[in-house]
Amino acid sequence: MYRKTAFLSFIILLIIGCSNPKKTSINLSELTISKIHDSYKNGSYSSEQLVKEYIKRIKGNDSEINAISIINSNAVTIAKELDLEFQKTNKLRPLHGIPIIIKDNINTKNLPTTGGALALKDFIPKENAFVIKKLIAAGAIIIAKSNMAEWAFSAKHTESSTKGTTRNPYNLDHVPAGSSGGTAAAIASNFATIGLGTDTGNSIRGPSSHNALVGFRTTLGLISREGIIPLFLRNDVVGPMGRTVEDATRILEIMTGIDPKDKITRYSEGKTVKNYSQFLNKNGLKGARIGVLRELSEDNVDPEIKVLFDKSIIDLGSLGAEIIDSIVIPNFAELRQNQWCSEFKKDVEEYLATYVKNDTIKTIEDIIRIGSTSKYASDNLLSASKKFTRWGDVKEKCFDAYKDPRRVAFREAIERVMDSLKIDAIIYPTWNNKPARIDFFEKEYLGDNNQIIAPHTGQPAFTVPMGSTKGNLPAGIQFLGRMYSEPTLIKLAYSYEQGTLHRKEPKLKTIKK
Repeated sequence: MYRKTAFLSFIILLIIGCSNPKKTSINLSELTISKIHDSYKNGSYSSEQLVKEYIKRIKGNDSEINAISIINSNAVTIAKELDLEFQKTNKLRPLHGIPIIIKDNINTKNLPTTGGALALKDFIPKENAFVIKKLIAAGAIIIAKSNMAEWAFSAKHTESSTKGTTRNPYNLDHVPAGSSGGTAAAIASNFATIGLGTDTGNSIRGPSSHNALVGFRTTLGLISREGIIPLFLRNDVVGPMGRTVEDATRILEIMTGIDPKDKITRYSEGKTVKNYSQFLNKNGLKGARIGVLRELSEDNVDPEIKVLFDKSIIDLGSLGAEIIDSIVIPNFAELRQNQWCSEFKKDVEEYLATYVKNDTIKTIEDIIRIGSTSKYASDNLLSASKKFTRWGDVKEKCFDAYKDPRRVAFREAIERVMDSLKIDAIIYPTWNNKPARIDFFEKEYLGDNNQIIAPHTGQPAFTVPMGSTKGNLPAGIQFLGRMYSEPTLIKLAYSYEQGTLHRKEPKLKTIKK
């Protein structure tokens, strides 16, 4: 009897051992969604093992970078459940077992969503934001939330009252830009496969450029902003920040969709596709017409950035694009003026009423009363509490990108030039200057091209790495397209990325095995 029992136990253990993934070390360097799914299929490792390795890497490497605000304590459990599902079905969802980092202004159920502010340091949403629901349904695992510039006020740096200052992993003395600097620094450092940021004027593209990442600011209306702490909702978008155009595209196609709770998404009806990955074409630049906007690229540009940008133009040409240099947008300098509107007070108070529902935190005055450790955030809160009009004291009402006369006029002027010259996209450096030093971020905040066009016109703009300057500081090139031209921008950005391969990971000093 004993021998039979022992034999049966041996057979059971053998079966279990065969069904489990091989116990191999996981090289987290530059992992992509495709590579991870291939590994799940061939049994190299499981989602549980991958999540544990990413968490180990975060704990061993984030002390100096300070990119992560909180690790999801349920991430391993979720990964186990997804592994069990795969064992039963032998099918992977589109993002099955893919660890993702979420900016700390996007509602995540059972995880704090603080906006980097003391007023919300204990706020835990009861429901996920619209885009989070879609990502989780596709199999993604929220492994952590990332630090951000408090209330998303700063394009210059990433400093919060809840977590402190995030540093650029390529050079710790420099900023990762803002406000999605935590997501950018984390994904650049291979703390997860991909991340989410938000962009009011700069905050996806700037940090992506400063951290050698791909960053997608999509057409206003393509993706819902429901459940996201707003800065200026009329400008806000949420989008992917990744190490590859392919990964960013795979996240983009999951998040698109009309959301009744975000009325601007109704404009996207009939203008989207289900499969954006079909546009990942290595030869996508062949026959493309690319316009160079020198009015931005030559505006007090750092000499090293100019060298990189001029080289990128040569590369685009060698990859098959026809370059239309020095395009002119009539009245560009005038059209770009007085586009911003101070609507933080209105937008944030609506968010507090809808999601936070706390009698002691209802107004911007309550936020100011609770306080901040950041002088930069405090100054901006005070300013936002007093001003509710269009910047420049122009007495015109503010509307969304589809109804605001100033915004529409700006967009139409750009798209008329694109149409007349048959241009597929306009390019310029994402920033004309290098990342600033943390201790001098206000003085050295120069060359931010992100704030000028896309936030106001509503057009999509993608940034892709174009190399690095001295000091190991990355830089990016930006592709601006027509409304809902994401398929074209994906094709162009992917072809440029694959033809140049500028992305390099940072050398982290504190890696622990």
